Amino acid sequence: MLLAVLIANSEGNILVERFNGVPAEERLHWRSFLVKLVADNLKGVKNEELLVACHKSVYIMYTVFGDVSIFVVGKDEYNELALAEALFIITSALKDVCGKPPTERLFLDKYGKIC
Repeated sequence: MLLAVLIANSEGNILVERFNGVPAEERLHWRSFLVKLVADNLKGVKNEELLVACHKSVYIMYTVFGDVSIFVVGKDEYNELALAEALFIITSALKDVCGKPPTERLFLDKYGKIC
């Protein structure tokens, strides 16, 4: 199951979040965990370089694309390979909508189309 898709700016502020089957009381935990992950691991990462983590028996794939960080969280059949495919689709869609790796400003200008 694909549990969450989150997109954050370079400061760790969540721009877009979609949760699937995650109780409301756990969402804050995931937000704060992923923001901490950004602060600790995304310095010096190239555009679209995939990183993986495991937390509480779920997989997390994340990357930097332009000025935004993209996270996908899954469990069971959504292992690293499936999450990598989901991340590829998201970055491809962002390229189509924005025309290039987005700055935060461009991302927010195209917010409606991205959602």
